[in-house]
Amino acid sequence: MIAFDHVTYTYEGREQPSLWDCSFTVEPGELILLTGESGCGKTTIIKLINGLLQHNGGGTLEGTVTVNGREVSKVPLWELAQTVGSVFQNPKSQFFNLDTTSEVLFGLESRGASRQEMEQALFSAARVCGVGPLLDRNIFALSGGEKQRIACASAYAMGPEVFVLDEPSSNLDGEGIRQLREILKQLKAAGKTVLVAEHRLWYAADLADRVFYLRVGRLERVYTGAEFLALPEAERRVMGLRSLTEVPLPMPQEAPHEAGSGLKVRELRAVYGRETVWDQVSFTAPRGQITAITGHNGAGKTTLARCLCGLMREKAGSIFWDGKVLNQKGRRQKGFLIMQDVNLQLFADSVLAEAQLGNEATETEAMAALERMDLAQYAQAHPLALSGGQKQRLAIVDGCLSGKELVIFDEPTSGLDYAHMLEVSRLLQELEERGLCVLVITHDGEFLRESGARAVSWLPAE
Repeated sequence: MIAFDHVTYTYEGREQPSLWDCSFTVEPGELILLTGESGCGKTTIIKLINGLLQHNGGGTLEGTVTVNGREVSKVPLWELAQTVGSVFQNPKSQFFNLDTTSEVLFGLESRGASRQEMEQALFSAARVCGVGPLLDRNIFALSGGEKQRIACASAYAMGPEVFVLDEPSSNLDGEGIRQLREILKQLKAAGKTVLVAEHRLWYAADLADRVFYLRVGRLERVYTGAEFLALPEAERRVMGLRSLTEVPLPMPQEAPHEAGSGLKVRELRAVYGRETVWDQVSFTAPRGQITAITGHNGAGKTTLARCLCGLMREKAGSIFWDGKVLNQKGRRQKGFLIMQDVNLQLFADSVLAEAQLGNEATETEAMAALERMDLAQYAQAHPLALSGGQKQRLAIVDGCLSGKELVIFDEPTSGLDYAHMLEVSRLLQELEERGLCVLVITHDGEFLRESGARAVSWLPAE
C-alpha cells in the first residue's frame, strides 16, 4: 500500500535533511503510530505520503515514495487526495469554506459527486466523527478541538483508503480524544490504512499494529504494538515519549487566599454576535501561582484568554489587577498571550529576531532562551519554517522574554514531546517563583501534574 525506498528529504533553505535514508512498507489495513521527539521527521513522512512536499515543498527528495504502487511525485495532488485523506495539526490550514457543512462536503463537491452521494457521505461522516451538532455552523466560531473534528469528517467524507493524521489530538479535550480513538477504531475495522503522528500516546498505542520510533530524522526502531506497550516506563522517558495512560485533569480548588495581589475576575460575560459564550465567570489567579483553566472544547476558554489580555471586550463584569479595575488598554499593557494557533503571532524573519521582538532582551539573553528550548540551531531560520512543536516553543520563548506580569498560555503543550513538556513546566515554575501571574489553558493532565498548577472553577455550575 505504502512504500518508502531510501528516502531522504531536505527542506528548502536547510543544510541538513529532516529525513535520512528512510525505508519501510505499510500493508493495507495497518494502523501505524509515528512517534519521537519534536522535529524528528514525523510530519515530513506524513507530507511525503499525501504529496504536499513533492508537489509544493520546494525541497530536495532522494529515493521514492509510492502509494498503491504509484510514485507519489508523479500523481497529481487532486487525484492523490482521492486515495489519501489528510488531517493536519492545524485544521485551519486545510479549510476552504465559511460553514462547517460545506467544508465537510468540499472535496466531494469539487469532484462532481451527486447530491445523493454527498448526503450519504455527510450522514456517514457525522456519525463516525461525531460532528452532527457542529454542522451548519460558522467555521470561525468553532473551538480548536471542534475544528479538528470537522477536519476529520472532511477527510472521511472523501472515502479514501489511506488516512494520515498529524498530531490530531493536540487541541482536543479528553472527550474529544476518546471520540478520536473511536474514529480510529472504526477506520481500522473498515480495513483502512492509517498513519498517526503523535506525542500523546495513551489513546492510540494499543490500537497500533506497529510503532515507528524516529530520532533526528532517522527511523531508529520499528516495534510491534505489543513490543511497544511492553517497554518499561523509564525507557520510554529516555526516548522522550509521553505517558501510555491517561492522566486525569486535577479537580478545581479554591484559591488559598482571596488576595488583592494579582488577577481577579468577577461576573464576567462574553458575547459573540447575539450568542452568549459564557456568563457569571468569577475566579482569582494570584501572583506567584500557576492557575489552570480547564474545560471541554467549545466552553469558551480561548475567548476568556482574549478578554483577559485585552484582545476583545467583555459584555459585562469586571477584571481587577492588584485590587484595582483593569480596563482593556491596561490589560494589553499588562498581559502577554501565547496563542493556541502560534502562527498568528510569529512576525519576524528569523527565529532570533522573533525572540527579541517587542521586548528588551539582549541577543545573549534571547539566545540563552532559545538554547533552553532547543531552538538555538535555528536562530537564523524563518519561524514559519519550523515544525509545529518548534513554533510552539518559540512562542513560549516570546512569552517568557516579554517582561509582562500576566502571562497566559493557551494549550502550550500541543505538539510537544515529553522532554519539552517538562521544560515548559519548569519555565512556568520559574515564572511563578518570580512572582508573576501565570495562567494556563489546557486539556493536558500530564502537563498540569508536572507543573503543579492549581485548577480553578471558572464557569458556574449548571
